Amino acid sequence: MQRIEMELKAIKASIDKWNNREVLTSCLGVIDLTSLNSTDTASKIELMIDKVNNFTSNFEEYPSVAAICVYPNFASTVKKRLLNKSIQIAVVGGVFPSSQSFLSVKVDECKIAVAQGADEVDIVLSLSHFIAGEFEEAAKEIREIKKAIGEVHLKVILETGALSPEEIEKASMLAMEAGADFIKTSTGKMEPAATPEAALIMCKAIKEYHSKTGRKVGFKPAGGIVTPEDAILYYAIVDTILGKEWLNPKYFRLGASRLANNLLTNLENKTVNYF
Repeated sequence: MQRIEMELKAIKASIDKWNNREVLTSCLGVIDLTSLNSTDTASKIELMIDKVNNFTSNFEEYPSVAAICVYPNFASTVKKRLLNKSIQIAVVGGVFPSSQSFLSVKVDECKIAVAQGADEVDIVLSLSHFIAGEFEEAAKEIREIKKAIGEVHLKVILETGALSPEEIEKASMLAMEAGADFIKTSTGKMEPAATPEAALIMCKAIKEYHSKTGRKVGFKPAGGIVTPEDAILYYAIVDTILGKEWLNPKYFRLGASRLANNLLTNLENKTVNYF
């Protein structure tokens, strides 16, 4: 952990080189615009989609968000209403956020979401198995869900706030070896959520996995990422550890609900409450 802290300190000491308009604009284009509330309704999700649909006409010089992330029952709502087909439809599946149910239920939920239009599925690592040391059972769940959804991208949430640094590294490798296309820090439903320390450990694991297999796995910090400064730091971590090949929506996402407005406020030099 001391080495991680030293590396993170070095990145923070050089953070000014990433604190610029180009990076802030890039961060806007890798956001998974998220609404995961118990009070979500189809009309609320439609309102969010309409704002995404009209974004380019209101902000011509900026990229649209990378994805819209919702609960599985709203996948068809997004599919029907979203006009920009380059924006991905992401859902949280596998009995989010606890992952505490039968594997067959998790698999079926993910399959139904894909059938209704999901391009990406975010699931939570089965911590009940992982923390108990039942690593093969935890990996099996990931493999089964990945098999069920096929080419659709699978993001595996580690819920790093519940894990030690050593466990974060082990969980990262387990998820990637089981077929994860992305590894993600947090559900945003427990504290701590995303942390720079967890991000650094996960990115280093991705780098090691890539060097061994040649397969690129994406990285998504999520939970509590609100300010432009937060976004810049995670961008800097990815740039430092993984390099510019990862700094695009295919391999890097920021899970957020409030970040987009704050980035736009910074870029426009005035308060923006568009989303």
